[in-house]
Amino acid sequence: MSFARLPFFGLLVLLFVAACAEPAADHDESHDASPVADLPPAIIGEGGELTGQDLMYLEGDDSTKGYLAVPEGEGPFPALVIVHEWNGLSDRVRQMADDFAAEGYVTLAADLYQGRVGTNRDENIALMTEAGDNMPAVVANLNAAVAYLKGRDDVTGRVGTVGWCFGGGIVMSYGLDGDEHDATAIFYGRLIEDPAVLATMDHEIYGTFAQLDQGPAPESVARFEAALDSVGISHDLHIYDAVNHGFWLRVDEDPDVRSAPAADAWARLKAYLDRTLG
Repeated sequence: MSFARLPFFGLLVLLFVAACAEPAADHDESHDASPVADLPPAIIGEGGELTGQDLMYLEGDDSTKGYLAVPEGEGPFPALVIVHEWNGLSDRVRQMADDFAAEGYVTLAADLYQGRVGTNRDENIALMTEAGDNMPAVVANLNAAVAYLKGRDDVTGRVGTVGWCFGGGIVMSYGLDGDEHDATAIFYGRLIEDPAVLATMDHEIYGTFAQLDQGPAPESVARFEAALDSVGISHDLHIYDAVNHGFWLRVDEDPDVRSAPAADAWARLKAYLDRTLG
């Protein structure tokens, strides 16, 4: 694994602090957006009681506790590892694991902070910095999550990753340095713009971004797309107007503005996962 390709964390922390801590308000430019019903319950604030279970998937580490959600039926099913935002494994991310299970994916919400969850900006920065200072351990953590899923009798063997904000940047890097997996879905995470590094990616990439965001900014997304094109990596990337960082996981904070782009991103994500994980 070439961890030297991750020369990022000081800059990454600044990027996420700017993007996550106090994003500018979303703006409804058209004034005719309306709530869209076809969204997973978790992201519209209607996630129900958790139906999965806590899981210690990292051998020798009793502090790291993920969350496992399994579809109804016998399977076998494709699988997902989902990676939390800068504050850690929250109930909203657990609820999202339940929603992915309802879509037919055995889903493991990874824990990169050893059971800790930040409750304010300073705590979030400290947790994120600690993880970034030990990227080999982060990759080992996600390798263990992928291995656990591939070892289940009810999993087809095809596994993808999904991450938001901090988690988006992590799954991007993991797509290059982690054990073999089949999909990488990024929601407004740190991007890699070097074609020579991206050339090692062996599967299509999904990305959802926001026009009003600075983490990453639209200009960075454009450079990322150009780099992918230059090395022939397939992708489904889209920048949504009128929304800012974090819009997808928290539609309920501004449903009139966020529902329509979130629904489109969700439809794209489901089609992408069907293509790559089947």
